[in-house]
Amino acid sequence: MAFHALAPSFSNHGVCGTASRYLTLVLIAACAASCLLLSFTDSLVGHDGRLYYGVAMPRGFYPFNFDDGTCDERTCKFNDMPRMKIKALDFVHALVSAVLFIVVALGNAGIQSCLFPDIGSDVREVLMNLPVGLGFLSSMVFMIFQTTWKSIGYTDLMPRQQEHGKRSNNNAVYKQKERSG
Repeated sequence: MAFHALAPSFSNHGVCGTASRYLTLVLIAACAASCLLLSFTDSLVGHDGRLYYGVAMPRGFYPFNFDDGTCDERTCKFNDMPRMKIKALDFVHALVSAVLFIVVALGNAGIQSCLFPDIGSDVREVLMNLPVGLGFLSSMVFMIFQTTWKSIGYTDLMPRQQEHGKRSNNNAVYKQKERSG
């Protein structure tokens, strides 16, 4: 969404000078980097009922908004943290996401006119049709080889089984809001 909002200004609607061309390349690179990084993020509800945002690391999940607690406190709030490590499949998802973004970005007519002003009609046609084909292939890869990371902003609102056989009531706040509003 940020790309589609900024691309017309950065590419000067396809009429680029040198500065606009570099700005457009930086925009595409920054958005592709965000696709890579956001592939390793997740939102989850801790045993205390709070929503935590974080990133997967080689040693496990690292929550951003966790108060400065000890490793034991972290393990207590999130049972599966050591198991929530980056896997090879996560890198495949991140790479496919970034490549798909770049292909979709290059399918934009303004970007094509800015970055490739002298391309032929055959190459332009390939750049226009490649996002559809690669999007279909990527969706197949994402369906068959699913990852557990949901990205920041998406959380599981269904009650989860906690320690000692208790069920959490993660959606109690939402039910209470529905009754009062």
